[in-house]
Amino acid sequence: MGSGMSKVSFANFYAGKRVLVTGHTGFKGSWLTIWLKLLGADVVGFALPPDTEPNLFAAAGVADDVASLLGDVTDVSAVSAAFERHRPQIVIHSAAQALVRRSYREPIQTYATNVMGTVHVLDVTRQTPSVRAVVVVTSDKCYENREWSQGYREEDAMGGADPYSSSKGAAELITAAYRRSFFANNGSAAIASARAGNVIGGGDWAEDRLVPDIVRGICSGGPIVIRRPDSVRPWQHVLEPLRGYLLLAQRLFEESSAYAGAWNFGPPEQDALPVAEFAQRVVSAWGKGELKIETDPAAPHEAQFLRLNCEKASRQLGWDPALSQDQTVAWTVDWYRRFYQNRSSAKSNTTKQIEDYMRAANL
Repeated sequence: MGSGMSKVSFANFYAGKRVLVTGHTGFKGSWLTIWLKLLGADVVGFALPPDTEPNLFAAAGVADDVASLLGDVTDVSAVSAAFERHRPQIVIHSAAQALVRRSYREPIQTYATNVMGTVHVLDVTRQTPSVRAVVVVTSDKCYENREWSQGYREEDAMGGADPYSSSKGAAELITAAYRRSFFANNGSAAIASARAGNVIGGGDWAEDRLVPDIVRGICSGGPIVIRRPDSVRPWQHVLEPLRGYLLLAQRLFEESSAYAGAWNFGPPEQDALPVAEFAQRVVSAWGKGELKIETDPAAPHEAQFLRLNCEKASRQLGWDPALSQDQTVAWTVDWYRRFYQNRSSAKSNTTKQIEDYMRAANL
């Protein structure tokens, strides 16, 4: 663990704070919203309806405990209305088109959501005096990928060879430009961006993602197709980067521009594993499932190597991963297994894992 400088007040900081979460109907957004409610925050969610069935948002009854607004970040008037009505103090912008392969099929929608959606949130923020802190969630794929084996640092160049990755690189550039142009004065909201690796955890049923594909294969009894067995990715439990976002938002709120900037939240570099090896760990933890390698030379381009260097978050935020990779896999498998045994268990399973995680992270 890193230094405990942020952890003494973490559990109490969010009590009564007005927090707006964009993308609260998604996988990460649902986990984040549930956690914020456990911390006593007054949460407003703004997002499109979930696009998978099942989905964590509905299964865990996320809308029951928050002000849940259905809207699109590409609609600036809807974003503005949400801010004007609820006057948030903290904004965590996680709404996104988050799938690489879908971005090849739907590039216009991907750029509209990930690029202009970010512009809309930041522009409305600068017109909303109540906002003190904003965390813009992007992706580890925002970097200009040079197929390096070492981890990318926050100051490395933005880029992206596919619509999704380049849209996240653009969102980073936009965030930096807005920070310098409109949030540089004392009293302005403090703006940061957060880049996380490949997150896993219970409640993800997205298309073309490894763990949901494994779960679908196990539940159907069919083979689990692995498209890119040798691609190396930084795997981590969803709660790891979410803790980073919450710590970062707290520091932005308390100390303003000292923490404004870009931040990586990823696993230790040794936990970046090839897809096939990681898939085998998940199947082994479940106790069943058949992996089938089917590489496609004509498949859309995806990066081969991707790792993050997270020394900045460790040193300045006191953030380090709290779970081992074995725990990450075990917690994920346990969540899905319990869900398929009892579908009404999603909320209690999610809440229990958040509470267990807070103990593991000494929060």
